[in-house]
Amino acid sequence: MAVTPAAVRTAAVRTATAGAHPHWLLKPIGFNVNQCGFAPRSTTAYRHGVPRHRNELTSHCHTSQLWERTCGLLDSVLHVVLPRHRPLGLARRWRAVPVYRPLVDLSTMEERHVILTYRLDRATIQELCAQLEPELMSPIRQPTGIPPLVQVLSVLHFLASGSFQTTVAISSGMSQPMFSKVLSRVLSALMKYMRSYIVFPEVEDLATVKGDFYTLGHIPNIIGAIDGTHVALVPPRGSEQVYRNRKSYHSMNVQVVCLADQYISHVNAKFPGSVHDAYIMRNSSIPYVMGQLQRHRVWLIGDSGYPNLSWLLTPVRNPRTRAEERYNEAHGRTRRVIERTFGLLKARFRCLHMTGGSLMYSPKKVCHIIVACCMLHNLALRRQVPFLQEDGPDGGVVAAVEPVESEEEEDDGDNTDNRDRVILQYFQ
Repeated sequence: MAVTPAAVRTAAVRTATAGAHPHWLLKPIGFNVNQCGFAPRSTTAYRHGVPRHRNELTSHCHTSQLWERTCGLLDSVLHVVLPRHRPLGLARRWRAVPVYRPLVDLSTMEERHVILTYRLDRATIQELCAQLEPELMSPIRQPTGIPPLVQVLSVLHFLASGSFQTTVAISSGMSQPMFSKVLSRVLSALMKYMRSYIVFPEVEDLATVKGDFYTLGHIPNIIGAIDGTHVALVPPRGSEQVYRNRKSYHSMNVQVVCLADQYISHVNAKFPGSVHDAYIMRNSSIPYVMGQLQRHRVWLIGDSGYPNLSWLLTPVRNPRTRAEERYNEAHGRTRRVIERTFGLLKARFRCLHMTGGSLMYSPKKVCHIIVACCMLHNLALRRQVPFLQEDGPDGGVVAAVEPVESEEEEDDGDNTDNRDRVILQYFQ
C-alpha cells in the first residue's frame, strides 16, 4: 500500500487532535534506510584535523523518489505537531567516522633529516614508541585514533623546535586541540619511565665515574657537577613575582647534576625562578643521597652559589697561595662540564631555550616538559645520536656551549676541611 501525501496529512491531524502519536507515524525517525534499498556511501577527508563529510545515497529500487518526498512531507508536518522535532535529513542518519591519515612517513625520510627534526635517529624513535605504545593506545581499539608513532613524532618535533602547537599540529596532520591532548598524554607516559632514564650512579659504577671526572681537572673522587639553569615560562596570574628571577624574567629554576660525559643523573624542576640554587639543593634528595655515599669518600662539585659542605667542593673565593690558585683552575675545568650539558640540552630541545620563547603552560606541565627533555637527552647520549644543526659546520655536527652565570655567593660555612685537605694533598 503506497503512502500518499493526503494520508500522511490526515494522520497528522488526527494525531494532533487525539493527543497521542501512533507508532507508525514516528517510525521514520529511527527507520533504517537500508530496508528501503538505500546503501549509504560515506567518505571522509581528514586534513589538518578538520573532517569533511560527503554522504551520498544511491538508489536500488524505484521507490527512492517517493521516499524522499515522504520524508520531506513528514518534516513539514511534524514541525507543526512537534515544534522541537529534528528534521529527517537523510545525511543525519549516519555518523561519518573521521579516519586519521598520517602526513609523516618516517620510513621515507633520510636519517639526517630525522635527527634534525626529532633529535633522535630512526631506530631510537621506534624503540621509544614501542615502550610508550601501551600508554598511548586508545582505549577503544579502532583505526580512527592517532597512531602512537605519530603522537611520539609530533611531541618530539614540538620539543626540538620550540614552535607553537598550531604549527606542529599542521605538520603532523592534526588539529591544535588534538595535539594539546597528545602532548599531555605523551608527557604523562614519559613520566612513568623517568627513573629508567635519569639514574644516579650506583656504588659499583663510582670508580668509573670518578676516573672520568679526574681526566677533566685532576680532582679526585668527584661523581657529579651540580648547578642550576633557568627555563622561561609565562607565570600564572597572581604569582608573577614568585617566578621572576634575578635576570628580571619569569622562569623555573632547574637543578641538574651531570656526569663527565654530560649524562644527567639528577634533575629537580619544581621551584620557581626566584628561589636560590642553595635552597633548591637543600630541599632536594641530593643531601640524602650524598649522605649515604659518604663512606665512599665522594664529592660533588659546584660553583660559589653553593655552601662548602663535606660532600660538596666549591672554589676558593680569595686565593692567597699558589696551591689555592691551582685548585681553582682545576675546579673550573672540572665544573665546566655542567655548562656544556646545559648548552647541549637547550640546543637540542629549543623549547627550553630563550630563542624558543616562553613556555605557555602551567608550572606543573613545564616541569614535565623539562624532565622529558632531560630523559630524551640521556636517551640520545646512550644511543650515541649526534647533535645536528642546520647551520653547523662540517655536516652540521656542532658542540653547543652556553655559559652559565653563578648565583650570588653563599657563606662557606664551617665545613672547609675537605677542601683544605684536597688542596694540601693534590695541589701543594
